[in-house]
Amino acid sequence: MSQTRSPTKDAYGLILEAIDVGVYKPGDRLVESELAERFGVSRTPIREALQRLETQSLLERDGRSLIVASLDHNQMAELYIVRRELEGLAARLAAKHATEEEIKVLQDMVVEDDKLIDDPTALSRANRRFHEQIHLASHNRYLVQQLDLVHRTMALMATTSLAVQGRGEIAQSEHKGIVDAIAARDEEAAGQALKEHISVAFMTRLKQDASRRDK
Repeated sequence: MSQTRSPTKDAYGLILEAIDVGVYKPGDRLVESELAERFGVSRTPIREALQRLETQSLLERDGRSLIVASLDHNQMAELYIVRRELEGLAARLAAKHATEEEIKVLQDMVVEDDKLIDDPTALSRANRRFHEQIHLASHNRYLVQQLDLVHRTMALMATTSLAVQGRGEIAQSEHKGIVDAIAARDEEAAGQALKEHISVAFMTRLKQDASRRDK
């Protein structure tokens, strides 16, 4: 017996993906009727999805309108601090619990993603898949749920740090180091490597923002 898909879940996923890929950017207004027409979904599930996204602070009120939320400097710093610790924990647990097959998938991802260094948008999507694979390899459902929320909030950043000249190549080298530590079952090294990877990404983004303010 086939399962019936939830239209609310579909609407939520469609809007979230549109924010994630930059169709809707921070500050953009989301109109119920326009979303329903764009996605071919009735207005009720769209309304419920918008309420859910507002509850998760991915949308915020601007008068009577809902707009895609934006992160100020302090919010971004807070997000990266939480992400650094949770990602580090995921890497430590992956080093302990990942199956050989999961490790092989991570190794293959690094090799394949090396081909995307000159395409920041594609590399950003691949980067997200890579991190999600580590989350799953931790075999801790509660950690996966928390990291999923963190990564959803990352979509509120209008640009990717991987767009900075040279960052893609460095990030890929860092990914290889993380996977090597997981494959060696070195929990401490894996956790530290991933935490340092997030720290470098944060510093890169801070420099990116500072440069944008100077223009």
